[in-house]
Amino acid sequence: MRRLLVLASLAVLATLAATAPAAAKGPSTASLTGPGLDHALPVKGEGEGGAGTPLGSIVVLGGFFPQVFVQSPDPTTRAKPAAELGPRYEIAYRVPGPGGTSTIVQEVYPYAKPSPVTYVRPGQPFWSVNRTHGGWFVSSPGLKMTLVDAGLPQSRPKSPPRSGGGSFPWVWTGLAAAAFVVLLVLALRWRDITRLRMLRSTA
Repeated sequence: MRRLLVLASLAVLATLAATAPAAAKGPSTASLTGPGLDHALPVKGEGEGGAGTPLGSIVVLGGFFPQVFVQSPDPTTRAKPAAELGPRYEIAYRVPGPGGTSTIVQEVYPYAKPSPVTYVRPGQPFWSVNRTHGGWFVSSPGLKMTLVDAGLPQSRPKSPPRSGGGSFPWVWTGLAAAAFVVLLVLALRWRDITRLRMLRSTA
């Protein structure tokens, strides 16, 4: 059932990639970073030939082509989707082209509800003279499944508790203040003892 869902999603979204401009080139490599990942995950495959590999599937399902190149009709939006996005991940694509190989960064929200969402910042330079079209793209559950196959956690990573991180600096501030008071008391005490000794010696 899971594979059927992915295949159905790819069949629908592949039509978007097919309408990309003739000069459009897909990425040759990509890496995924974000919460719950100890290191950048390489996404292997062929990014230009469609959805036959992990990289190709992410390119199609994630809306890479309409976000980078201008397409008509345009499936992207300028407004942020009204959805619970969840943690943000980033995919860094290496895209070869006529102006050399460039890096294009795509934000990915695989745990967004009800469907995964991606975003490319407009105006990212590539191939020296080009700029990304940019925009938000609402994908399908197949995108998350493909990312999980690449090494993404199946479940949304838990966020660290805010109270622990917020109270830590205040603890050290309090300890430093207490230490300062103790040193001040000792210094005053030592001054009084020194004065008393001087008075006794002159008596």
